Amino acid sequence: MPIDAAKALAAEPRTGEITWDHKDVQLYHLGIGAGTPATDPDELRYTLESRLHVLPSFATVAGAGKPGVTSGLSMPGIEVDLARVLHGGQSLVLHRPLPATGTATATNRIAAVYDKGKAAVLVLRTEVGDADGPLWTNDAQIFIRGEGGWGGDRGPSARLDPPAGEPDRVVERHVREDQALLYRLSGDWNPLHADPEFAKVAGFERPILHGLCTYGITLKAVVDTLLGGDVTRVRSYTTRFAGVVYPGETLRIRMWQTRESTRVAVSAVERDDAPVLADTIVEHT
Repeated sequence: MPIDAAKALAAEPRTGEITWDHKDVQLYHLGIGAGTPATDPDELRYTLESRLHVLPSFATVAGAGKPGVTSGLSMPGIEVDLARVLHGGQSLVLHRPLPATGTATATNRIAAVYDKGKAAVLVLRTEVGDADGPLWTNDAQIFIRGEGGWGGDRGPSARLDPPAGEPDRVVERHVREDQALLYRLSGDWNPLHADPEFAKVAGFERPILHGLCTYGITLKAVVDTLLGGDVTRVRSYTTRFAGVVYPGETLRIRMWQTRESTRVAVSAVERDDAPVLADTIVEHT
């Protein structure tokens, strides 16, 4: 059995120092489509160092995204074929606003292992804090096809009931042809997002956009549309990756707002609104 759940859960966490500065933040923001129009004051808060506000989803790439998914998949008790690995979902909890420049300690561990029958699901948890205390907690849900069936805990269902009624807001965001090439400079160098031949071997007609890039684009749309551009209002952000995005496509982002949270659904316009992000919730003040 390539996955030893008990061994993985008992493994010692891996801890390391991460650092970032305003250039890393600006590059990330450009990678998720900020800066258009370039002189718009609402965009300059993402691109100009003297006005810089950090979108909370930057936490997924801070320190070039390390320790990341690959690190978690090399933990004791985990021995898997990367070709069978899918990023199934992502959740982020903010303990306080992210600084534009920082040095922090990141602790990475396997928080849960679930048996879904035809697949195993790992929850890779990264907790990050600095000298002033906790900053954020990231959970990545990783599906490993063909590795279930050992009779373990199936875990909670990630599926939510659909939002009721028509969305309060609908916006569209165009994904540039070079969006994945720019986003990968923030630390995810997987050739699936750049190399056409590699993408074909993986079963895609051409390179696909990083799921976490769509994750960032979506959060920015919610912050800009419903939260007055105030990044500090975000408390947590959870999504399930329901489908792929190809650079050059258009995202349709539907939002259902309540006082303390917003439900979101994202689809690809050019493919008959094929689902991209589902079961998505942004909690906020």
